[in-house]
Order: sequence, then C-alpha cells, then structure tokens
Amino acid sequence: MEIRERVNGISLYEPKSDAEARMYAPVTLAYIGDAVYETMVREHLIHEKSLPSHILSRRAKRFVSAAAQSEIYDRLAPSLTEDEADIFRRGRNSKPATVPKNTDVIVYKKATGFEAVFGYLYITGRFERIRELFLKILEMEL
Repeated sequence: MEIRERVNGISLYEPKSDAEARMYAPVTLAYIGDAVYETMVREHLIHEKSLPSHILSRRAKRFVSAAAQSEIYDRLAPSLTEDEADIFRRGRNSKPATVPKNTDVIVYKKATGFEAVFGYLYITGRFERIRELFLKILEMEL
C-alpha cells in the first residue's frame, strides 16, 4: 500500500478502486466501517455538548448498537445506491464468527451489512458520501 506523502483527508492510504474494495471480505469492510461510523458518532456527541464520558457512552448506544444500526439501515435503505445496497447484502449475508448473546442474529447481520457500507465507502475514499449518509442519520429521531 502506498502511504500518502502528507496526511490529506481522513485516511493515510490511497483510496481503492471499486474492484479492489470488493476484494475485501465483507466482515473486513464491516470491521473498518464500524470504526469509521463509531468515530463519527463520538465526534458528533462531543461537539453537541460537554458531558461526562459515561453519559456520552450511553448516548452513543442510540447510534452504534446492533439494534440501532439495524433500525437505521431500514430507514436509510431507500437512500442507498445500487452499489451500496449490494455491499450491504454481502455484509448481511456473511457468516459471523460469533453473535452477541443479547442480540438477535438477524439484527446483528443487518448491523454488519450497515457497517460494511461505511467500510466500503471509506476504503474507496468516498468521504463526502459518508458525510451525506451520516447527516441523514442525524436527522432521524433515534
């Protein structure tokens, strides 16, 4: 991987082509997508109001729990492009190594698909699209 000579944007690495990004396993896209999405949620929360970390964590669960991500996906699905919907399906249909005990497997798989979309957009350098989807999420009543 080529590292950029200077940090420009939110990634140190050159964006991958769609074909290269599709070579990643869906759970790998979900892995990075989870980090990107949670970072955005945390950043939003700290800019909203200065609060103790335990309250910030509680508020973040409205956005980052598997149940929340599954619900967000249901409401966001009509806004996804055909490519994004395909990445979601690949993520949802992947075989997770484990499923948390407090979450239904269908909900967990939808959350994995949701995270895979954010990972795909991140890997391909579509930062403006990530921002656009995140702003739609913030407009939702969660």
